[in-house]
Amino acid sequence: MSNISSGQRLLKLKDILFYETDEDHELSINELIQKLTAVFGSDYKVDHRAVKRDIEVLNNEGFEVIENQGKYGKIFYSHQTRLFETYQLRLLTDAVLSARFITETEKKSLIQKLKKLTSRHIAKSLPDPLIFQQSSNLDYNLIKLHIDKIHKAVSQQRVIHFQYGKYSVDKQFIFRREGEVYEVCPYALIWQNDYYYLIGEYCKYKEFRHYRLDRMRNVEVTEKRFKKMEFNATEYVHRSFNMYSGKEEWIKIQFHNNLINLIIDRFGLDADIQKADDEHFVLVTKAKVSDGLVKWILTLGSEAKVLQPDTLVEMVRKEIDKMSKLYT
Repeated sequence: MSNISSGQRLLKLKDILFYETDEDHELSINELIQKLTAVFGSDYKVDHRAVKRDIEVLNNEGFEVIENQGKYGKIFYSHQTRLFETYQLRLLTDAVLSARFITETEKKSLIQKLKKLTSRHIAKSLPDPLIFQQSSNLDYNLIKLHIDKIHKAVSQQRVIHFQYGKYSVDKQFIFRREGEVYEVCPYALIWQNDYYYLIGEYCKYKEFRHYRLDRMRNVEVTEKRFKKMEFNATEYVHRSFNMYSGKEEWIKIQFHNNLINLIIDRFGLDADIQKADDEHFVLVTKAKVSDGLVKWILTLGSEAKVLQPDTLVEMVRKEIDKMSKLYT
């Protein structure tokens, strides 16, 4: 195999060090040569000095190869620098596995790609995609296309057109507003509550709204550009409970002390929280008054009581009445 160039050897040596070594796994010069021989064929011959020169070249080019002296003075080599730490790869892997809208096939493909970012030894420790058996989203192929198109539109500040709808009880997709085409200036693409959402300015009414990507159809990026206004997507999401739209108002809710950590998790340490009595505290914050907010409050049962505004008090009371009638 004399036709193997030094450049080919160098590239393969880099691959071997990247995928076969890490902080806990090292290879000697002889082991490196054995692996090169396994790749290029049994008749391939390479001198120890050539491999050491290659290691020196890799180091000079920024691919760090650690040299460690083992027992009896034997030298071992490893590459330990990674783009992602192991815990970061685990975070990314768990995020992929927990995303309900990603199909099992796509999860497997994504995780195999993530595993290629580290050594094969560390890759084995990452969870297998077959651990989670979640139902796949039938609209996933559409979502992939929408993500690409909307990402482009956001970055280039281009207006988009699309139709919007939802499924009926008969599992038929029904367009809203008789298939009207929505014209929106896209500001942000977010992942919230296991769904992807587009946040943008609805041109017809000049107001910010959000749309679930799996409910969008016939997305088109136009040539029409728009100038972004000052907009805080984080605040928008923070005030939109369960991603429901509604009128933004100041709300005041009394909670039992048992819920303090839940409220801090949801609103942060800077939230306006005041002690009411020995067993309760009061939260004052801005939020979109909507069915989503009502449903969130009701999940807390008798440990949450709306104090203001009156409109929200009435919405909660009516929903409680409806629930009571279902069981009487």
